[in-house]
Amino acid sequence: MHFLINYQPYIAIIGDIKGSKAIERRKEVQEKLAVVLNEINEQYSEDIASGFMITLGDEFQGLLSNGTRIMQIISKIEGRMYPVKIRFGIGVGKITTEINPYMAIGADGPGYYRARAAIEYLKENEKKKQTSASDIRLEVEGENQESQALINVIFGLMTALKSTWTMRRREIIQDMLEHRDNQTDTAERLNIKQPTVNRVLVTGNYYAYKEAFDTVEKAFGEIG
Repeated sequence: MHFLINYQPYIAIIGDIKGSKAIERRKEVQEKLAVVLNEINEQYSEDIASGFMITLGDEFQGLLSNGTRIMQIISKIEGRMYPVKIRFGIGVGKITTEINPYMAIGADGPGYYRARAAIEYLKENEKKKQTSASDIRLEVEGENQESQALINVIFGLMTALKSTWTMRRREIIQDMLEHRDNQTDTAERLNIKQPTVNRVLVTGNYYAYKEAFDTVEKAFGEIG
């Protein structure tokens, strides 16, 4: 799975909180999101071209200079904000305006157009009430339709797997994905027994999910 890119690529990410108007304590959710995005900006500063920030009450965006750790970034935002659900539009393309490294606002170009198109696609797909509707979508500038389609199929399968996770499964799987070490260390951090971790990983289809996660991250790692 390879991207054919003959321009200076950036990766724009637009995140959108699902059903934000119906969320109780909406202000608290927005404040928590601001904290999470600040953590992302600090932890992944080497990958970020323009810092993540809230642009509307229920929407945020950021700009990456490379895709090496994009899946880790998305996974951390998802995990920290859960049970609030977020859809992510990813756009790969040129940025035609000056880039402010401190805030992802004011910049423009095909990268952002693609990310916006991805978000709108997800919203329309959800209205059709498809049972396996994805919560992440990629749009790439240029002749990359095959790679784009394959990655979006993987995103759909990953969303389907996540839909089977209980809050406890999600906590354990997120810990494994974030720290990328062994079951014993996860058990110690979460104050549970290692066999419990193993059982959750098996029932939550962690290994299939991680293979998909790593495959997408490897593909994005070529960008930048």
